[in-house]
Amino acid sequence: MSASEVLGSQDVETPERLLLARLRRGEPEAFEALVRENQDRLYDFCVRMLADPEEAYDVVQEVFVSAHQHLARFREDSKLSTWLFRIGKNHCLNRLKYLKRRGRGRSDEYGEQSEGALARALGSPPGPDEALEAAREQARVQWAISQLEPDARMLVALRDIEGLSYEEIVDITELALGTVKSRLHRAREKLADVLGRLEE
Repeated sequence: MSASEVLGSQDVETPERLLLARLRRGEPEAFEALVRENQDRLYDFCVRMLADPEEAYDVVQEVFVSAHQHLARFREDSKLSTWLFRIGKNHCLNRLKYLKRRGRGRSDEYGEQSEGALARALGSPPGPDEALEAAREQARVQWAISQLEPDARMLVALRDIEGLSYEEIVDITELALGTVKSRLHRAREKLADVLGRLEE
């Protein structure tokens, strides 16, 4: 490959760069596209972080408002979705601190969250027995994740649930790669321990 081919490939307008250009021009349809492309994954992440669908919904709204207000600060050194997750991480951590001060921290009772998760999960698998078992497992895992410290919960949600790469997680968390890997390892061990205690 020649030097001109390499240089020419850097000028290619990716869909994300085109979207960013439209966002910076203030096109309402561009912001709607940004929301459409990212809201579900961001919501899932926030639910895992906050263990409360209503709080997660509110935080996702705040994330998009914040992104809209601070679009000029986006430096293009990461993907837009990574930037949104970073904003989401910060909003979730702030919300967790707020909830803790108000006495609404993580749940200590498995049953408090399992009924809601059970109701949401029913109906998706084909048979009633499978639906019930899937709902119970989903509720167990969600409750166990909610028992982790916020930083550990965040890493598990980003890597194991959202499937983000380590590089994206480094961008979102602003931690060193080795730190991300070691903390994720400890978080997984803690999660396995919590799930193991539920089996007893």
